[in-house]
Amino acid sequence: MEANYEKLIKSNRDFMKSDFAESDYVSDQQKKVAQPPLTKAAIGSEIISLPKDFSGVMLETNYYTLLEQRKSERVYKDEALTISQLSFLLWTTQGVKEIRGNNYAALRFVPSAGARHPFETYLAVLNVDGLKKGIYHYLPLEHSIELIEACDNLEKLLSDSLCQQDWALKAAATFFYSVVPYRGEWRYSTDAHRVMLLDAGHVVQNLYLSSKAVGCGTCAIAAYDQILADRLLKLDGENEFVIYAAPVGVV
Repeated sequence: MEANYEKLIKSNRDFMKSDFAESDYVSDQQKKVAQPPLTKAAIGSEIISLPKDFSGVMLETNYYTLLEQRKSERVYKDEALTISQLSFLLWTTQGVKEIRGNNYAALRFVPSAGARHPFETYLAVLNVDGLKKGIYHYLPLEHSIELIEACDNLEKLLSDSLCQQDWALKAAATFFYSVVPYRGEWRYSTDAHRVMLLDAGHVVQNLYLSSKAVGCGTCAIAAYDQILADRLLKLDGENEFVIYAAPVGVV
């Protein structure tokens, strides 16, 4: 058993190392295969446009202060997020600033290897002004959200998906980031997966800083139940699956 663990640790360490200099694959991009869409299309029938006027939303604008105050927050006030606060958090983490070429690449507020931006943002909304309790999906090209499913029993489903970390149920909304692996694989083939994990960190760090800027807090969660989290968001678990979670609440 000990030898198996040592082997697994060695394998995981090797995965963390860059092998770009040694790669000899021919990617689908090099084969001239059509690239995948930059984002998922809307699937819900109820779409809510989000505001982009953030005047008055930010309570702290000093960058050094934000860095000093940034920390993982697991205790939240029993207060709703405003739709403007939610809009700001979505915009500054995965909002699209510009499209390059013929829908070739999206420029966002976070870096991403090859500008592939392989993530989708979902929300488990418990307490946001004007929104039903339920699961939502962010549409970054339109800066809108769509209702995937209203859930009266969302607290139980959310608790189970987050391995009973029930402090998260006090948050106004939990951000779930899924990954669509082929967006990265299309360009980087077998080298795509390590850099996609790096990209996830870029996104959630922006969520930390943006949350603090609007009087909120968050705490990144990697300990979730993969099957239940994917099921909660109605993902197939193969071509798209949860990669990160982060509850956000007023602090």
